[in-house]
Amino acid sequence: MAKKTDLDQRTALPDEWTFLLHEYPREVWAGHVNLGPLMQFWLERHNGFRALGRTLNETLHRFREGKMQAQQFGPFFGSRLQQFLSELHHHHMIEDHHYFPVFMAAEKRLVGGFELLEGDHELIHHRIETTVGSANKLFRELQTGDRDRILRAADAYAETSDVLISGLMRHLDDEEDLIVPLVLDRGEAALGVM
Repeated sequence: MAKKTDLDQRTALPDEWTFLLHEYPREVWAGHVNLGPLMQFWLERHNGFRALGRTLNETLHRFREGKMQAQQFGPFFGSRLQQFLSELHHHHMIEDHHYFPVFMAAEKRLVGGFELLEGDHELIHHRIETTVGSANKLFRELQTGDRDRILRAADAYAETSDVLISGLMRHLDDEEDLIVPLVLDRGEAALGVM
């Protein structure tokens, strides 16, 4: 049975970790004095993942609908997918090894939330591996020129990609809801993350 904290089941973080979000709701983030350059950059990275995820989904949809030829799709899609997955992997490594420990030390009541996010990272990493395998099969099938085989591989890829990207979108929102209010409450300098 799935728990309310499972990435694919949750619709938000549990209340026990959103006490700072109630003090600093998303509506006040942009103009807040403690939203420093690091947090602005980090939020931009998250928005970049969202945008690139949409681009990948839209491109795949166009290809599956016959609105994009294989010789255009392969190079365009492949380079963006590689960028998306590689940058996502590195982004999570930096969070896990540098930022999350700092934030957990700063606010013990949020440790469980950061542990949840670390668990998300592990799950997302496994989903990246599955997506890579499915993408490689799609790229192999593109070389055959067999439209039926290509479409079956594209459909299979779409299933694995949808699981990855939908979970990632939930994770990004939850991560922001945990981290940004903490930074707004304490400030980047005080937390030591400038």
